Amino acid sequence: MTIGPDAVLVMGEALIDLVPAPGPGESADTTDLRRAQPGGAPANVAVALARLGTAVSFAGALGGDGFARTIEARLESAGVGLALTAHSARPTALAVADPGKDSTGYHFHLQDTATFRLPERTAEVSRFGAVYVGGLAAVVPPAAEAVAATARAAAGRTLLVVDPNVRRDRTLGPDHGHARLRELCALAHVVKASDEDLAGLWPGTDPDTTCRRLAAEGRLVVLTRGARGSTAYPASGPPLSVSAAPVEVVNTIGAGDAFTAAVLSRLTELGAHRADAAAALAPEQVREMLTFAARVAASVCGHAGTEPSLRLGAQG
Repeated sequence: MTIGPDAVLVMGEALIDLVPAPGPGESADTTDLRRAQPGGAPANVAVALARLGTAVSFAGALGGDGFARTIEARLESAGVGLALTAHSARPTALAVADPGKDSTGYHFHLQDTATFRLPERTAEVSRFGAVYVGGLAAVVPPAAEAVAATARAAAGRTLLVVDPNVRRDRTLGPDHGHARLRELCALAHVVKASDEDLAGLWPGTDPDTTCRRLAAEGRLVVLTRGARGSTAYPASGPPLSVSAAPVEVVNTIGAGDAFTAAVLSRLTELGAHRADAAAALAPEQVREMLTFAARVAASVCGHAGTEPSLRLGAQG
């Protein structure tokens, strides 16, 4: 069952990443070849949640091309519920990946695609224990309005988890949708963000200062710093940090989404989606959650692809 008080509703985009596919003697920096890989931060989160054993439904939109069929097959095979996924005949959005040492940049092809033709889900949010929003759909019209409306509804009825997932590309407008992302963070009960996200949303302010401010307003804030680990900022009490799990990095695409899914999975297991309990978790619960999320993210970094290791996730 993918709907219920312990299930998660994930809202946002499912698209295709075009990632470097180096041949013999080539590197990702020099190859001209690209491989089509299902992606989109919300879709990655939904698949990772399902792989980790958490009931999840995906509220996105799929097109009428072969890429959309590939995405749908991926979601279905993972066990993601698709009853709230919209469909149209438009093509699927593309994201051309430019992986770096610690993170990945993108150039987007978004115009007139099915990917961002998703309806609001305000009537459905109370049927779920938690709602996740983030990714490009939070800033790309017409999806952005549907995401904002759904988030506003979720903020008053269930646990709202936001990952601002700031992207920079000329296709996203002059401010990259920062005002919309700041609004979502203000609505959220849990904010998971990278140091790069927060530096982009609140320039000139140290991410630690931003996290403390957001947490002081009654939220649980989780900050990731790539290889430097993660820190949780509860609504009361001191921050708590955990080191990144050691791994020989093969790929970083999807690692942050896997981390977010692991946090969501633990929150639902702990019942933190009930009675505003997320911001009041015991320190040992927070530490275990971050440690688990670090291990799940490392399982993605250790191989090609965006999905976490089932065996690692099961060890919890």
